[in-house]
Amino acid sequence: MSQTKYIFVTGGVTSSLGKGIIAASLAKLLQARGYRTTIQKLDPYINVDPGTLNPYEHGECYVTDDGAETDLDLGHYERFLNVRTSQANNVTTGRIYQSVIEKERRGEFLGKTVQVVPHITNEIKERIQILGKSGDYDIIITEIGGTVGDIESLPYIEAVRQLLWELGEHNGIVVHLTLVPFLSAAGELKTKPTQHSVKTLMESGIKADILVCRTEHEISEDIKEKLALFCNVKKEAVIQSIDASTIYDVPLMMQEEGLDAVTLEKLALPNNTEPNLDQWKEFLERHKNPKNKVTIGLIGKYVELQDSYKSILEAFIHAGAANEVKVEVRSIHSEHLSAKNIDKKLMGLDGILVAPGFGERGIEGKVMAVRYARENNVPFLGICLGMQMAVIEFARNVLGMDKANSTEMDKDTAYPVISLMEEQKSITDMGGTMRLGAWDCHLKENSLVEKVYGSADIAERHRHRYEFNNAYKQQMEEAGLMASGFNPKTGLVEVVEIPSHPWFIGVQYHPEYKSTVANPHPLFVGFVKAVLVQKQKQKNASLA
Repeated sequence: MSQTKYIFVTGGVTSSLGKGIIAASLAKLLQARGYRTTIQKLDPYINVDPGTLNPYEHGECYVTDDGAETDLDLGHYERFLNVRTSQANNVTTGRIYQSVIEKERRGEFLGKTVQVVPHITNEIKERIQILGKSGDYDIIITEIGGTVGDIESLPYIEAVRQLLWELGEHNGIVVHLTLVPFLSAAGELKTKPTQHSVKTLMESGIKADILVCRTEHEISEDIKEKLALFCNVKKEAVIQSIDASTIYDVPLMMQEEGLDAVTLEKLALPNNTEPNLDQWKEFLERHKNPKNKVTIGLIGKYVELQDSYKSILEAFIHAGAANEVKVEVRSIHSEHLSAKNIDKKLMGLDGILVAPGFGERGIEGKVMAVRYARENNVPFLGICLGMQMAVIEFARNVLGMDKANSTEMDKDTAYPVISLMEEQKSITDMGGTMRLGAWDCHLKENSLVEKVYGSADIAERHRHRYEFNNAYKQQMEEAGLMASGFNPKTGLVEVVEIPSHPWFIGVQYHPEYKSTVANPHPLFVGFVKAVLVQKQKQKNASLA
């Protein structure tokens, strides 16, 4: 296949309809038919990347192997497709304008007046086609953030209009995701919002080729006919997307509705193979029919918004299916933990995960949670800041360094067991001091973490600034906290564990970013397995 085909996914009526899930589901179906497929996200906000955005604003910040801080939708793309994404898969308005302004400063526009059309739109078109021109993909799906009609989205919509015209017939299509609300007073579904949304799109010169209608109730054939007529699409291109019990059901629901078949027809691609979704169905089967159940406490400080820890929650779903266990995650706000209530709040948990984060808010609660897990033999996994809290807790309560801390929280601490590396101290740009993207890690022979991975050398994604202070390494190891993973080039500690504990691991990196349906992350699989084993041991002990 020579010409790369492009699919643009736009949204109408309201945000949060699930464009990312629909894009990932369509990509999964096309991939399962043998087409090399990837997805990119165009975000209309002016931040250069979501790295400095509050998790309450935008959910988690997802990090790729090449160190790009990106939108959490890229996590869905990787989890569904098992294909690695990169900087090229996420573009923001901030990055577009930054690039155009830099070109203007260098004199690349030869003194011309720089305008939204053609300069900004040309930059957008270029970014859309980077992946297509690489020769690695047959189909590129581009999800456009925001809602059609937003001021912010207009340059993207115009760039798509131009690109569709340039690519020619059958080389680019638009899938428009919209809402068909149910009015309980009238007792019926309403198509008017969708009609308005499609009309807004047409005012920008773009015709929707496929309509995906989000709904809470079944859409009748009559309504499909009405939508087809008023929105100028074929009836088979009106696709129902009804609420699902899990996002992982959506690819199969879209297949049933014929989304992939109508897409291939519009792109003039052969539709002579059935999608191979055996592995996907097997995963769903295990996910929906668990043999056991465990409860894991997620100790974090952004727990009010589920999307703040999206990748961790999804990694538990993958690991749960791998172990045929239902993992019930109980979110616990670390700011609400105190010496008085800790036993009551954490009682009944089979495992404890202390989550990543930045800043000093809620820190003491995390340290208490680590202590509870360590002293009560509760299986423990600490991620990034969670690993650092495990080091601080050990220094304070085992080594007697009662004011031990990270210099992030207390720059004058007498025991800076976590601190900045020397070369980072002079950098003032918030993003500039971060260790981002995939870094190598060597695991100690016969350590628990090496057994979990089944390998001595791994590469994992990072997003942090402060490091384990090697000046305290010997003391810690002599007291029973083993540094079992380190970066081979810098000697920085990446993993700590307590060999005398049933299962206690803290990692400086973010394993959750690499967990997918096809490859559940070994750390999460191992953690869930250990939680189940420990739970059964305690059950047997109480029966005896």
